[in-house]
Amino acid sequence: MKQDVTKTNIDVLKKLLIFSVFMFGFGYALVPLYKKFCEVTGIYELERPDSLARNTEIDSTRVIDLLLDANIRGLSWKFRPLQNSVQIHPGKLTEVMYEISNESDNLEVGQAIPSYTPKNLERYLKKIECFCFTKQELQGKEVKQLSVRFLIDPEVPADIHAATISYTFFKVKTD
Repeated sequence: MKQDVTKTNIDVLKKLLIFSVFMFGFGYALVPLYKKFCEVTGIYELERPDSLARNTEIDSTRVIDLLLDANIRGLSWKFRPLQNSVQIHPGKLTEVMYEISNESDNLEVGQAIPSYTPKNLERYLKKIECFCFTKQELQGKEVKQLSVRFLIDPEVPADIHAATISYTFFKVKTD
């Protein structure tokens, strides 16, 4: 009887060790899998400004007309870019400002979702700072100015002369 319990314990221990090694390997493999997933889906990690400035040359021979768009869904906010468009050279670090204001008397929380035109622009747009990375809380009647810092990779196709970045704020439920 004691031998059966000992054999069972040893079998369970072997299975737990194999499982632990498997889970460690899986955890270790998640980083390259995540990077590949981001590459395939067009989701890029946040770029460091110093690495972008060092590794990117400005293409001063090209200009891209960039339209800025702002929308609201389900919030009592007003949302607008402070400039409707900018002209940028690929590779040049650019900052644009938006303004949001809560028209109600109550606290509201929103999250901005970006969209881009042409569709493949997201591959070449490198955001360094964006209000879309976090939820935004606005007290009643509060006004905020929000910035987006980015550059468009000089590898952007030569046939892209105009593009649009659009942000839509959606209401987020608070806990």
